[in-house]
Amino acid sequence: MRSLLVPFLLLAAAGCQATAPDCRCVPDDSCWPSDDDWNHLNSTVGGRLVATVPLGSPCMIRIMMLRSVNTFKANGCIRQSRRRGHRLEGRSLSRKALKVGAGVQGFEALAATHAENLVVVTGECPSVGLAGGYTQGGGHSALSTNFGLAADNTLEFEVFTADDELVKASRGENSDLYWALSGGGTGNFGVVTSATVQAHPEPQVSGAKFLATAPDGRPELIYKAIDAFHAALPKIVDSVVMIIYFFSDSFLQIPALTAYDKTEAEVKQILQPLADSLSDLGIKFDPNFTHFPTYYQHYDHYWGPLPAGNIQVGTQLFGVRLLPRNKLKDFSPTAGKLAEMGVIYIGVGLNVSKFGGNNANSVPSQWRNSIVQVSLTLPWDNEAPWDEMLATQKRMTEEIQPVIEAATPGAGAYVNEADFQQKGWQETFYGINYDKLLKIKKKYDPGNFFYATVAVGSEAWSVAYDGRMCRSQS
Repeated sequence: MRSLLVPFLLLAAAGCQATAPDCRCVPDDSCWPSDDDWNHLNSTVGGRLVATVPLGSPCMIRIMMLRSVNTFKANGCIRQSRRRGHRLEGRSLSRKALKVGAGVQGFEALAATHAENLVVVTGECPSVGLAGGYTQGGGHSALSTNFGLAADNTLEFEVFTADDELVKASRGENSDLYWALSGGGTGNFGVVTSATVQAHPEPQVSGAKFLATAPDGRPELIYKAIDAFHAALPKIVDSVVMIIYFFSDSFLQIPALTAYDKTEAEVKQILQPLADSLSDLGIKFDPNFTHFPTYYQHYDHYWGPLPAGNIQVGTQLFGVRLLPRNKLKDFSPTAGKLAEMGVIYIGVGLNVSKFGGNNANSVPSQWRNSIVQVSLTLPWDNEAPWDEMLATQKRMTEEIQPVIEAATPGAGAYVNEADFQQKGWQETFYGINYDKLLKIKKKYDPGNFFYATVAVGSEAWSVAYDGRMCRSQS
């Protein structure tokens, strides 16, 4: 629907000439738009322009007009766009679907579908947008065991390509671009202005959460509890549920289990083997069970209160890894070592093996063999000296990540929550799809106009510590 599109707005072309032929402009350059240019742009959006310049961002322009794309390409500026709008539609489809603008957040999509007794796959964090990096990077969800990743649910994208064209990408039209956008990384093949995603019925949903700690004087039992949980995990997710769990050297926590279209009694039965194992260890198992008539209520209970939700962003440094099902039984030493290193381990237990068949999208094949999406976190301290936090990030990259990588060779990792300094990122994030993705990148963006860190083709650019971005010499 063209009526859903928010037009790109023109920033005066007088600015934005690169200081060197192969570099992008940054705010201190003479080529950066003048105050008059910014004021003119602000007037076209009713004074709503946010006049912030993120540190080190090379020529980051929030809103631009489609007609000015060639001007910006010639002058070395980077485009970004954001829009809102959603539409439930089943037109030309044999199933229900939701069309979302690129600015629509998860809580908005859930509210829209809930009003129609439907659900869509969204992130656990309700503020995450659907059409952008979440879906384009794969996108796990509380509903993923039932319906797959977000990328498995895409039906169509509307995309502005680097040559100024607004195109549709689906399995039947520009299918290579559709394939790349469905799991091949974000912000890199074009500006996605909307996505149409599959919607599903909204039935009853049950859940559970609990916290386990070792008895006084027996701290070593927490590691046995973690082992017991991992032993029970395959049957849990194969019961068609998704389960999130945390652990450290002092606790095991399950903050959310999602059992779509299941009763509370069924959830209790699913968790009974784990309860028995923990009881044998002398660890109290006293979960809080829930049952709601709708997924929306379940989601609000575990990830709300909506719309903001309860997940804090920007408080942790991350490393990630996919944990293959066939490595789970041997994971105990690695889990213990990670806990001893002071890491908070966050696992998303799920089973997406039955989705994405016949190379339907560019989600790395490692996802289909994995039982956990692992995030390893260290705390970020805004009050700490910068050098101290850089050292913490380096520790994640050079000390902690190698521990789990050694235990899971070839397993890959989830690009959306990854360490931006990941070594060998092409293989780790994109697997065997990388070469094909790079060919598609060159087809739709031969000049490497679009860029994102560790995105396909980003080797074409080098970014200095101060944010200066220039074409690589190699």
